[in-house]
Amino acid sequence: MLTMALAAVDTTIVSTAVPQIVSDLGGFTVFSWVFSAYLLAQTVTIPVYGKLADLYGRKPVLVAGTLIFLLGSALCAAAWDMPSLIVFRAVQGLGAGSIQATVLTVAADLYPLKERGRIQAALSTVWGVAAVGGPSVGGAFAAYATWRWIFLINLPLGAVALALIARHLHERVDRGRIRIDWLGAGLMLGAGVTLILALVQGGTAWPWLSLPSMGLLGAAVLLTAATVAVERRAPEPVMPPWIWTRRVLAGVNLSGLCIGVIMIGPSVFLPVYAQEVLGLGPIAAGLVMATMTMSWPVAAAFCNRAYLRIGFRDTGLVGAAVACAAVVWVLLLPYRPPLWHVVGATLLLGAGMGLFSPSMVIGAQQTVGQWQRGTVTAAVVFSRYLGQSVGAALLGAISNAALRGRLDDAPAALRGQLPDRIDDIGRGLGPESHLSPAAADYLRHALDTATHHVYLGVAAGCGAAVLLLALVLPRKFPTPAPNETGAVPD
Repeated sequence: MLTMALAAVDTTIVSTAVPQIVSDLGGFTVFSWVFSAYLLAQTVTIPVYGKLADLYGRKPVLVAGTLIFLLGSALCAAAWDMPSLIVFRAVQGLGAGSIQATVLTVAADLYPLKERGRIQAALSTVWGVAAVGGPSVGGAFAAYATWRWIFLINLPLGAVALALIARHLHERVDRGRIRIDWLGAGLMLGAGVTLILALVQGGTAWPWLSLPSMGLLGAAVLLTAATVAVERRAPEPVMPPWIWTRRVLAGVNLSGLCIGVIMIGPSVFLPVYAQEVLGLGPIAAGLVMATMTMSWPVAAAFCNRAYLRIGFRDTGLVGAAVACAAVVWVLLLPYRPPLWHVVGATLLLGAGMGLFSPSMVIGAQQTVGQWQRGTVTAAVVFSRYLGQSVGAALLGAISNAALRGRLDDAPAALRGQLPDRIDDIGRGLGPESHLSPAAADYLRHALDTATHHVYLGVAAGCGAAVLLLALVLPRKFPTPAPNETGAVPD
């Protein structure tokens, strides 16, 4: 849990220190890469770490990943300009890629099925605390010390985590003759980098139909095809073909894409809606979003009772249905609704995710033997992060299209006052805005419309999840007995 806290807090603690970092280092035009580089490096390395955890054991992979993360943290604290900070954040991401999937795999190794839901709830609590406390801690460091402590604080926490892992995590690994599929790993990393880079930068750094977007997407397709061809022949593939040919695992991984879309929509767009439409301050808007991370672990704590009684698929189906109800609640909200409606819908969404997500992870882990568990867990986590990247790109395009349409359809009397560019809407509603009350109200209506369009996209993700669970996944997940090496025969 302490190791996972390093990666969890690091995704939220940096955001509140943006003004101080930019003031010190400059580079405002490329600052978004401080987040993108971390996400990119973390996501594309997850499947590789999962395979290494099955080949070498969980402990060396978790220790090595944590050391890389701490090295990246120390380098970030010593950054002298924005390009160096971006590179060092990528180093951090390389380490973070080993943490979440490996910790989930360790939890599956240590705890029997009856207790695993409770452990998942405890791990979910880490993310909840990070979502609430990370921005506050980051703001405090930036205001009263220096933004560099945002990264330096990882060093003592990581040292304690490493000491606990080194002393108390014991495992017996029958390694035999290990042959690592380096070619497949390289091709998979290349495919992941080009795809996520296209999704992160498309529509922002360049238009979707531009040459860079088309080139990156085309390269991602070619590298993916090459990866599939190599992985079919490799003796120890990083992403074995059976990950996608077994019905249960394919359904779980595809539902992981849906989870990513469902999570990213509220995470990115709800705080903006809360501030600009509801008129809340930044801290209050962050707390509205944090309610999802509060109900998530509570629901996850009951998840094990549910899947032991009705099975993994039906537990996930109930969670997806609850998430759908939460999204429909938001879609039915009027303009500037009472705050408790938004909080209630967000709490309900977190409860749905708390049933949906753990049941899929644990269910997938139960279908394989111990030394295929790391690969399977990494595939599920990778699918979720890929879903977040795809969802951010698609939902961002939906939001921008809705805002562009509202600006183009503005009444003639307001057109001279409204901003011409979507990027200027936030400034138009800021404290230094000179807009008339009518123009400001029109922009708030536009943001309200865009948020509802985004939630239509999230509703599509919920609907896809329900269909996958109902039509692809069997009601009872198979649990084949492992052979003496811990591997499950195909």
